[in-house]
Amino acid sequence: MNMPSLALPAAAAYSETRQHELRKTRMLMIDGNLAVNSRTAEGGVSARVYHDGYWGFASEPGADAPSAQRVADKAHRNAREMARFGPRAVASLPSGSYRGRHAFGGRPPLSQKECMDRLAELHAWCQTRYPGLQSTRFMLSDEHHAKWLATSTGSEVLNSIQRALCYVTFVSEDDQGAPVEMRELLSTKGSLADLDLSVAALAPALDRMHEHLQAKRHAVAARGGLHTVVLAPELAGMLAHEAVGHPCEADIVLGGAVTGDLIGERVASELVTMIDFAHHVGDAEAMIPVYADDEGMPSRDAVLIDRGRLTEFMSSRETAARMGIAPTGSARAYGPSDEPLVRMRNTAILPGTHRLDEMIAGVDDGYLLMKTSNGQADSTTEFMFGINLAYEIRGGRLGRAIRDTTLSGSAIKVLQTVDAVSDDMVWSCAGYCGKKQPMVVSMGGPALRARAHLGGE
Repeated sequence: MNMPSLALPAAAAYSETRQHELRKTRMLMIDGNLAVNSRTAEGGVSARVYHDGYWGFASEPGADAPSAQRVADKAHRNAREMARFGPRAVASLPSGSYRGRHAFGGRPPLSQKECMDRLAELHAWCQTRYPGLQSTRFMLSDEHHAKWLATSTGSEVLNSIQRALCYVTFVSEDDQGAPVEMRELLSTKGSLADLDLSVAALAPALDRMHEHLQAKRHAVAARGGLHTVVLAPELAGMLAHEAVGHPCEADIVLGGAVTGDLIGERVASELVTMIDFAHHVGDAEAMIPVYADDEGMPSRDAVLIDRGRLTEFMSSRETAARMGIAPTGSARAYGPSDEPLVRMRNTAILPGTHRLDEMIAGVDDGYLLMKTSNGQADSTTEFMFGINLAYEIRGGRLGRAIRDTTLSGSAIKVLQTVDAVSDDMVWSCAGYCGKKQPMVVSMGGPALRARAHLGGE
């Protein structure tokens, strides 16, 4: 993909041009029948201009030099039109730039027939191994973002982000004949060819799914109220992303998030350190590597919480300038016609020193929360997550499964009660983050032991 020349209006303080191609594959097999089989591609060129304190943006589907010129001119006109609202303070945007090309080199992509054959094999195996299931559903999905970006600060970047997903859903009935579901989400960097979909690779996870499903068929209601809970890594990752990550995005901070007045304050136990990683976690490339954001700013890790204290925020060029903070290169756009917003990349709480079995053994009366169906939070860090797999803990041992319930509270208050963090680390890039536009992100974490509210009957 060739980058069209950047057309920079002379009067603009800053401008950028982005050529963006997005390809997606989606296949859904329900009870052995292929219900969805789609491949889509969209592309286009966009431009943004910062002029007299206002942003102008424009985009169109074309990807040639005339298209780039048109959107650049239109973006500048839009910025001038915005200026009719009156004089506005002009932020001195950071001048950082980046030059480089980053593309994931995975396995050759699978054909649609190869994907369908793998799904059919998995369905047939499940039908034989788990004859009591009412239904099985397998969904495959992958997406590939290729973004060429040029900016007036001198950035020339190719960012390529690929991720692949497999959702498995088993359906059975409980003791009263009501449907009970269990879902597993598998994800990896790359295309579906980089996700091992063989029966041999997935059999252990499918067996665990079936065991949990059988436990849920005889589940009991949770006792509502404040409890000691062990949050499995999936829940810890969701808490980090939804309830802490969003209130640490600089645009949300400028909008009045409670975190704005808490820099340097203790917002969590000293056992908790939380980082939004840019492109590497240790020596390994992150699942969603961002070397330079969609404003051409070099991306760096943002240490949001350091041993319990709030330390910094994720930012774009403008929000960094307005807040007087060092930029983190966190502005990203999902689609070809989207503007960059401050977004998370790879957000995680760092592992500790406890073993998960020790954390459970230390709970006399509480719950192990393993999977979440959804989650939401606001700028006060108040959150509510749906819990669709959990077990009682009695006398340090796992007991009965509990029915679907909710977990809620203030993330700050919950994190301040953390008294154990496991020594393992689990990453996933299976979901989307919603904030005016979707976004591909990854989240991770160890298990946490804390105090939080569960919903009851």
